[in-house]
Amino acid sequence: MSIHEDYDRVFKALASHVRRQILDDLKDQPLTTGALCGHFPDIDRCTVMQHLKVLEEAGLVIAERRGRERWNHLDAMPIQDIHDRWIGPHAAAAAERLARFKRTVEAK
Repeated sequence: MSIHEDYDRVFKALASHVRRQILDDLKDQPLTTGALCGHFPDIDRCTVMQHLKVLEEAGLVIAERRGRERWNHLDAMPIQDIHDRWIGPHAAAAAERLARFKRTVEAK
């Protein structure tokens, strides 16, 4: 599997507002699948499980079985990788352009 395929899976996973909300819900602590389902009263359990599967395939969620419960943990490393690859460098370049523009305007 190539790095490009990995990025594609992460971007696909992040494309859904439900999956982004699941990641937000897992940000502070792992949750059981049942608890996550409770956060989405308008969606059936099967649909929540499908969203979790997409997140797992993208490497964003790690599932751990404890008896009959399935605990879902956030793995933010794929998001950090995207930040390091695109967001950070582009934000730094944009900030530098704004700083140059500000210096130019202030010099006049």
